Amino acid sequence: MQPTPEVVLAVVFLPFVAAALTPAVFRVLGERTAYFAAATALVCFGLVSQLYLAGAHGTVSFDWIPSLGVSLAFYVDGLALLIAFLASGVGVLILTYSGGYMHGEPGQAKYYATLLAFMGSMLGVALASDLVSLFVFWELTSLSSFLLIGHYTSEDASQYAARKSMLITVSGGLFMLVGFLLLVWVSGQVLPEATYSLPVLLENAGAIRAGLGEAGLLIPALVLLGLGAATKSAQVPFHIWLPNAMEAPTPVSAFLHSATMVKAGVYLVGRFRPLFLSEEAAYFGEWTMLFAVLGLLTMTVAAVLAVASTDIKELLAYSTASHLGLIVAAFGFANEYGAEAGAFHILNHASFKAALFLVAGIVAHEAGTRKIAELGGLRKHLPVTAVIAVVASLSMAGLPPFNGFYSKELLFEAAWYAGTDIGGLGYLFPVVAVLGSVFTFLYSLKFASLFFGDEPDALGHVHSPPTVMLVPPAILALLVLGISASATLGLGPETPINAFVGHVYASVAAGEAHGFSIGFPTKLTPYVVMSGLTILGGAVAFPFYDRLHDAINAALRGPVRANWWYDNGVEGLSTASVRSIPHAQNGLLRTYATWGLGGVTVLALGGYLAASVSLPAFTGFAVTPAIFLVLLVAVVGAVAVDIAPSHVAGVLTLSILGFMVAIFYILADAPDLALTQLVVETLVLVIFLLVLNRLPAFYGEVNPSRAIRDGVLAVAVGATVFVTVLVTTAASPADPISGFLAERAGIPAEHGPFFTDYGGGGNIVNVILVDFRAFDTMGEIAVVAMAALAILTLVRMRERGETK
Repeated sequence: MQPTPEVVLAVVFLPFVAAALTPAVFRVLGERTAYFAAATALVCFGLVSQLYLAGAHGTVSFDWIPSLGVSLAFYVDGLALLIAFLASGVGVLILTYSGGYMHGEPGQAKYYATLLAFMGSMLGVALASDLVSLFVFWELTSLSSFLLIGHYTSEDASQYAARKSMLITVSGGLFMLVGFLLLVWVSGQVLPEATYSLPVLLENAGAIRAGLGEAGLLIPALVLLGLGAATKSAQVPFHIWLPNAMEAPTPVSAFLHSATMVKAGVYLVGRFRPLFLSEEAAYFGEWTMLFAVLGLLTMTVAAVLAVASTDIKELLAYSTASHLGLIVAAFGFANEYGAEAGAFHILNHASFKAALFLVAGIVAHEAGTRKIAELGGLRKHLPVTAVIAVVASLSMAGLPPFNGFYSKELLFEAAWYAGTDIGGLGYLFPVVAVLGSVFTFLYSLKFASLFFGDEPDALGHVHSPPTVMLVPPAILALLVLGISASATLGLGPETPINAFVGHVYASVAAGEAHGFSIGFPTKLTPYVVMSGLTILGGAVAFPFYDRLHDAINAALRGPVRANWWYDNGVEGLSTASVRSIPHAQNGLLRTYATWGLGGVTVLALGGYLAASVSLPAFTGFAVTPAIFLVLLVAVVGAVAVDIAPSHVAGVLTLSILGFMVAIFYILADAPDLALTQLVVETLVLVIFLLVLNRLPAFYGEVNPSRAIRDGVLAVAVGATVFVTVLVTTAASPADPISGFLAERAGIPAEHGPFFTDYGGGGNIVNVILVDFRAFDTMGEIAVVAMAALAILTLVRMRERGETK
């Protein structure tokens, strides 16, 4: 059935409303604001559940920018509901957990407001149906993530991490936006009209693919969208921001960087999968070449880096990137098993990884350290936490019968069939998938082992966590066990879990999707053998974990590390910026004017050339004697300005041009504009003369090279203005806007006590300024008001003797 518009709007915008109210709520509830935020998330979760139980599927749309065909549209299907369930459901648990974790922490009002805003942004990403809306919500997740990662504003590490995440994810979003614009342009070539609508693009996937191919834009569009997904989901080489993001409070890491924000990238890959893949897609086409290779590379590299980690949150961060690589690789394979694996593992990964991050928060909160070398034997002090950690760790390791095993088994199946169909180098797919999974098995066992064995000497007293911090990860562990039991028993596609995953799978399948059903393997297959090799390899290598850890860290030196490239690149740009400041900002107005006007000229004229803009023909051109005389005086005045011997003479001759413009308005039957021009010109002349009273009377010697440069620039600026005026006034609409303004500016003949479709004024210019251009005028008034306040502040500071 069609989604209810009110419900969809409430799901997306309720968190933003709650975020706006949070500062006021915090004044009343204090630290209990966590439960206000959790209640908001619970309401959103309930609304999403209502959409799912009602069988909602389709689009709801509201006009936003009708002239461009842009709408605030939301689309409900299986994939959208999955991400919405994660954002709201995990949000309930994380916000509840924060009530205990954030006790006594600074900036809690900002923390909860930003978390709610992030949740709303992520719900917007999940449900957005319009490409413009999707981009807006996408960037809002980056902005809120920046604030949350940098929550501890006084810490240098937090500032560094926040800047890094913002730079990488926002840059990727801009590339993604260009990819969106390519899709919109191609849709205008192959469809009756260009569209920003995702459902329309998906419904016409064949035509869009053909259009991209014919225009030579298929690979550029894939790469641009892939950059957006890779930066957000921390794929190699953009994985570097995720470990640093662990400087954020642990609930933020659990919410943003395991269950939700980093899922935005894999959501994007899944959403566009049906657009770029057909049922007859080649197993090693452009889509597979990009995403399967990228995903498996990330899965393996990040798993190796997780083994090299020395901090439990760092280990979980790299493991998150690795599992996101698994999902991207699964979606990259052009077969049904890849679609199933990606859809199922989004759910599985969110369940066990969010639980593990919350466990890491408990360990850091109660043991006072996150260093792996300083942890061990925690089972004695944290028995319930140990059970949760073991369940989630074994699921992360892909050990049967836990749910992580089944989605990884589907990945192995997809990789195996892709390898056999391609042949030759195609067999690298299953080989790399097994290699990455072996390292996944290793770091998963390492995390679980922290709760067993002997206690290190460095481990101090370990406290018991409050119940409010224990319940959320316990619920997630129960979810892991529930999904595992459903998959192990093989109850068929009609079970709640299988039915829901089936809806998600149908959203990412290229063509018709069958019902999703999975069970414990009962016969020997190549992919079962791959699972066996993973477990055997991990078990054999685990006793040598410390040696592997040291060897990997020894190899990670200099250019081998992606961070080396990032840090040196940013430092190089900063150094170049600092060195350019004395040349670009030398305190001389002529320098700023030269670069500013020159840049505008190059961009404007270059844009006209790129767009192949042609100048209008001069037809019906006639000049009356009066206008000719005005233009002649203006030309004489312009020449006089150039040869004026002093400042005063230059300003006086320059004013001739202004007065000629006023006379031109009079001759064009625009006396109100002429009066305005005269007043402004007179005031400017007086102000100039008052200022010039403080300056030398003569210009002095003029550098010939500078005079030539200024002359060339002046001609270029004049040419730009001339061409711009011709281009912008070339159109001759059949129904000019002047008629509309004249008709609507006054009072209608018949009207009630209130009316909104007429200006209701007696002066058309005034009505245009305060009615038709109300927002423009309001902006101008706001600027003037702010400037006045700033000047007043400076004057008051001067009276108090303040100079800085």
